[in-house]
Amino acid sequence: MRKWVLLVVCLAASLPTYGKKTDSDSKALLKDPRALLGAAAPFYNFSDSSLKPWYMHVTYQLYDDSGKPAQRGAFDYWWGSPKIYRMGWSRGGSAYTIWHTADGRESYEAIGDQIQYFERQLESALLAPLPTVEELDRNKSSLERKNRKVGQQNLPCFMVIPQMPLEESARAMDDVPLGMFPTYCFDSSTSALRMVFSWDSILEVFNRVAKVQGRYLPQDIRFFEAGRPILSATVETVSALDPSDPGLKPAPDAKLLEKPGRVPVDQKTIKGYLTKKVFPLYPADAKEAHVSGTVEMRVVIGTDGAIHEIQVVKAPWPSLVASAMWAVSQWQYKPYMLNGKPVEVETTIHVIFTLGG
Repeated sequence: MRKWVLLVVCLAASLPTYGKKTDSDSKALLKDPRALLGAAAPFYNFSDSSLKPWYMHVTYQLYDDSGKPAQRGAFDYWWGSPKIYRMGWSRGGSAYTIWHTADGRESYEAIGDQIQYFERQLESALLAPLPTVEELDRNKSSLERKNRKVGQQNLPCFMVIPQMPLEESARAMDDVPLGMFPTYCFDSSTSALRMVFSWDSILEVFNRVAKVQGRYLPQDIRFFEAGRPILSATVETVSALDPSDPGLKPAPDAKLLEKPGRVPVDQKTIKGYLTKKVFPLYPADAKEAHVSGTVEMRVVIGTDGAIHEIQVVKAPWPSLVASAMWAVSQWQYKPYMLNGKPVEVETTIHVIFTLGG
């Protein structure tokens, strides 16, 4: 089990241009995890039609494998309505922009290198950090509530544990350590999200949370992997937006993002498209229990070659699942082409854990 580097986070005053103070009158968080989520959800609904058009500019810092500052980038978000919005990343000579238009279509413009995994994650961390309805399906997951001591505060947290067919040797492991699966920790007196643990490796910290049109928006977000900084981001500007802003319209040379049906591809074929492979670490608890075996997953690879969905089919031990999912989530493929166009792919991946002799 890795040692977590926990950072103290705080609720702060409003954003200087377009915010309001955090809600001091919020009720104490409910003990039931699903009720807690229900209370928090309205504060993270950035697609509500009652919102007024708004714009956000975010700068971010990427770090290299040794934790030293590397490239800097920017994330911009324009919101005109639930159907009309735009988001874009820029870093060095690279840029990627997506436009969502009123007719339900998506257009994009890409220049230079692809954006990295954690750059993509910045969007959801800012605008949709809570688990989805599908992830919380009672038939697919269970919720476990625990408290986490951070600084002087005792944060209520809950872990989303996927239902998965475990081998018999793992069925006795009832107490899954906090943070092994996606774990959400909230402020003890409001429904503001403070940090997220994922796969016994990733930590997202939400600092200086402020209110923007009645929604919680952190001014500072930080990503860590086993204590090493990966990305830090700062919200520089939040302002009102004219709904007729020309930036909401796709650029003249933007390409239509087509979404044909998913194509099933066998394991042997898809291996030939793999361009980046991250190897999982062998969890200490599995080693101590002398557990080895294969984690089988069904995954969806997007038209950008990145892993978009992971579903566990079979596993020998919970921590092996967490380690395998974290590693595979970072794999990158060449886009799979069908009739000259990139398509989504559904395939099977096996991650094998073998104890040394």
